Amino acid sequence: MPDQRPRKRADARRNEQTLLDAAAAAFVASGVEVPVRDIAARAGVGMGTIYRHFPTRADLVIAVYRHQVDACAEAGPALLEQHTPYVALTHWVDQFVDFLVTKHGLAAALQSDNARFETLHAYFVDRLLPVCAQLLDAAAAAGEIRSGTDPYGFMRAIGNLCVGAEGDERYDARRMVELLVAGLRQPPSPLRDDF
Repeated sequence: MPDQRPRKRADARRNEQTLLDAAAAAFVASGVEVPVRDIAARAGVGMGTIYRHFPTRADLVIAVYRHQVDACAEAGPALLEQHTPYVALTHWVDQFVDFLVTKHGLAAALQSDNARFETLHAYFVDRLLPVCAQLLDAAAAAGEIRSGTDPYGFMRAIGNLCVGAEGDERYDARRMVELLVAGLRQPPSPLRDDF
């Protein structure tokens, strides 16, 4: 049976994407409690436009979250087409870290709505775990990293390194994640001196 929902016009979809991008940037800069007027200013629209698309802050936060999960999921295969597997993995991890920074405060924004939060977590895992596995497998197959890295554990480790980054300007989560990724590198073969 065909989808009976009305299709959004192309300009309405573009406006929504602009709003989501502006909201994501605002969340990274100021957290999910950033005033809606700041998001509207970034997007170049009135506050009414935001409320027409996203009636509540939770609706906006969820839409940004899903938008970023989708962008991160789509980036993996595209990066593999453009770069070596290890470079693709490092670029993808950078995007994943950006996403994790935006995600901070999600639970508070949903005001303890555990069902919505669990649904989003399942969406996150379903979309990103296969992409992470694909990137790790490609880099291992190319001999660029050690094989056998568990994608779920790797993503959790990145997430754990990103927790607590706020409030401590001496802690550089991105640098810690870079060290984690560098630790995956396949050690060079020992030089042979028996020639």
